[in-house]
Amino acid sequence: MRTTDEIRQEIFTLVREYSEREQAEKQPFCPGQRIPYCSRVYDAEERINLVDAALEFWLTAGRFSGEFERELARFLGVKHAALVNSGSSANLLAFMALTSPLLKERAIQRGDEVICVAAAFPTSVAPIVQFGAVPVFVDVRLGTYNVDVSRLEAARSGKTKCVFLAHSLGNPFDLKAVRAFCDRYGLWLIEDNCDALGAEYDMGGGFQKTGTIGDLGTSSFYPAHHLTMGEGGAVYTNDDLLGRIVLSMRDWGRDCVCPPGKDDTCGRRFDGQYGTLPRGYDHKYVYSHFGYNLKVTDMQAAVGCAQLKKLGGFVERRRENWQALRDALAGLEDRLILPVYEKNARPSWFGFPLTCRPGVDRERVVRYVEDKGVQTRMLFAGNLIRHPCFDALRESGCGYRVAGTLENTDRIVEDTFWVGVYPGMTEEMIDYMAETIREAVRQAAGGSSF
Repeated sequence: MRTTDEIRQEIFTLVREYSEREQAEKQPFCPGQRIPYCSRVYDAEERINLVDAALEFWLTAGRFSGEFERELARFLGVKHAALVNSGSSANLLAFMALTSPLLKERAIQRGDEVICVAAAFPTSVAPIVQFGAVPVFVDVRLGTYNVDVSRLEAARSGKTKCVFLAHSLGNPFDLKAVRAFCDRYGLWLIEDNCDALGAEYDMGGGFQKTGTIGDLGTSSFYPAHHLTMGEGGAVYTNDDLLGRIVLSMRDWGRDCVCPPGKDDTCGRRFDGQYGTLPRGYDHKYVYSHFGYNLKVTDMQAAVGCAQLKKLGGFVERRRENWQALRDALAGLEDRLILPVYEKNARPSWFGFPLTCRPGVDRERVVRYVEDKGVQTRMLFAGNLIRHPCFDALRESGCGYRVAGTLENTDRIVEDTFWVGVYPGMTEEMIDYMAETIREAVRQAAGGSSF
C-alpha cells in the first residue's frame, strides 16, 4: 500500500504536468487581443504550494504564513513583517497601530491631523476618517503624481501627528524631503507601498527598499500587484514596539503574540498580572488593544511563498516594460505629459501614467484605446474629496481640510489615465500599446500628424 507521502508526490507531479500543458497550449499575442492593465504571472510552483497547503488542511495562518513573513522581512531588510488579508487591511492596521496607548504622548488621538494627498486610493485615507482624525490634503506634481513636498510646511499645524503617503504607481515620492520634514517635527511616517514593492530610494547612503524608510510600510498582494496570493497584504517596520502593536491589533487585540496553534512560547502564560484581572489569568485571553482578526489563510500564503521567489524578476521586467513604452512614446511630449521619477529613486512600476495636454481629449483617447483592446484605468480616485463618500464630511465643515489648492489633483481627474506594464507583457504587446496610444492621441487632437 502506498504511503500518504507517495500519493502526495504523485499529486504534485500531476499538478506540474497540468501546469506545463496549460502553458504550452497558450496562444501567442495577436494585435487586437485584450491587453489587461494587470494579470497574474505564475507557474507550477504556485499551484503545487497551494495543493500542499490544501492537503495539510491547516487552513488558517500556519507554516507558509510564517515562511512568507520571514522571507518578506529578509527581502525588505526589516525586523518585523506581519501578513494580513489585504492591502486595505494593511493600511488600516498601520494607521491604527499609531493610536495605541503604548505610544503614550506620541499616540494619534481623535482630532489630530494627518497630512496626505487626495490623488490616492481611498483606503490610504479611510482609516484616518474612520478613527476620527483629520486628513489634511496637499496637491501633487504632474509627471510623478506624488506629493508636492513644497506644500508640506503650509499643511502642518499644532495638531499634525503623521504623514501618510503612497508611492504612486510604483514611483517613489521624495522620501528624502518627506523623511526630513517628519524628523524635524517629530511626526510619524507611513509609507503606503502597495503599488511599489521592490522600489528603492537613495537617502544618501545607498539604496533602501521603499516601505522601510518610514516608521511603517504596507503592501498589497491583490492579483494586480507585484506579487499575488489572491487577497493579502503586509505591514512592516524596524521598530520593536510598533512590531508588537501591529501583531496585537492584527490578532484580535490580544496582548499575547504566540502564533496560531502554539501556546506559552514565552514560558509565562499563567504568571502575569494584567489590569484588574486575577493574577495568572491566561495570557492568550488578555487584550491590550481593541483589535481585529486580519490574518490570511495558509493557502493564500503558500501561493505568496512561491511568488516571493520570483519577485526580483517581476520587478526588473516591470522596469523594462515601462522603459520600452516610454521610449516608444517619445516625441509625444507636446500632446501628453509622460511619466518621470525622482533622481534618487529606482521605481518598481505598477503602471504607466499619462496626462493629456490641452487640445487632447482624454475621453476620446481612452475610448479609442479601450476599443482596440488595451485596458486603461483612471489614477484611482483622481480627487478623493470630490467623491460621494466625502459629501457628509464636506457638509460638516470639520471632517478634513485642504492646504492650499488641489489644482494638479483636479487636472488628474480630467486628463489622466494609465496603462499596465505587468511582467507578463511581451514586446509585441508593448509595441501594440504604444502604436494604439499614438493613433488615439492623433485622432483626439483632430487628426494632426506628429
